[in-house]
Amino acid sequence: MDSRHQLEYKLIGLNIAYYRKLKGLTQLQLAESVGISRTHMSNIEAPNMPTSISLETLLDIADALNIPAARLLDFREAV
Repeated sequence: MDSRHQLEYKLIGLNIAYYRKLKGLTQLQLAESVGISRTHMSNIEAPNMPTSISLETLLDIADALNIPAARLLDFREAV
């Protein structure tokens, strides 16, 4: 992964974790509703392991959380 975007991937993952917990969902529940593995969801959320995420997956996660996708890109929310 290109190191110049590692911070953004980390913050996206933290936002996903924040909204997932706010909705009372486990990583497994969110992963299943999005159609990805729990391991991949865990990697996306892990702050020590910035993981890239496709736009389609980001939009699917936002849909599953019933929030606008822009909230996952708002780095002021979860930090």
